[in-house]
Amino acid sequence: MDYQAVNLASQLAALDALWSPRVVAQLNDCEFRLARIAGDFVWHRHDDTDEAFLVVAGELRIDFRDGAVTLREGELYVVPRGVEHRPCAERECRILMVERAGTARTGTRTGEGDDPGHRPADGAP
Repeated sequence: MDYQAVNLASQLAALDALWSPRVVAQLNDCEFRLARIAGDFVWHRHDDTDEAFLVVAGELRIDFRDGAVTLREGELYVVPRGVEHRPCAERECRILMVERAGTARTGTRTGEGDDPGHRPADGAP
């Protein structure tokens, strides 16, 4: 057995691209995924699983069709299964997501005309 801690800062520093989550750990049937994000993701929902977001650095807004929640460093929010949402970050944000292994990033896309990825924030690559 390999007893090694996962260093979130070094794992995040190794991420080259925005919106490209990397699995850094597993717990039962769930994956812990780190990502650097900026801009708006697509509207989508996950019909069969909840999705947790923990902000490691920066600020994340999760839009819902009837409101939004803003998360700052150290804050956590769980989007319940089946709830349509869109993660957004005006500036680069570093997050840890927890969701069932094999969950598609875009779940069930719900936004008409949305790209299958993200729209960069101003100045983001």
